[in-house]
Amino acid sequence: MKLDRPDSPCIGICTTLYTDKCSACGRTYMEVALWNSMSEVEKEEIWQRIDKEATSWRYNQYKDRVK
Repeated sequence: MKLDRPDSPCIGICTTLYTDKCSACGRTYMEVALWNSMSEVEKEEIWQRIDKEATSWRYNQYKDRVK
């Protein structure tokens, strides 16, 4: 697990309207809903997927929110 990551990929602009993943953080609705009950391993797998995809807003127009 990366120690420099925030607790969650959330950047405070949640939207799953017309998509299967949140446009802001890149997680699915169920990943968001279950995040607090997931193990660190499960969370890391999700982090790795969204880092690899790098298509959510946290990686482009709102990247200043993740600092």
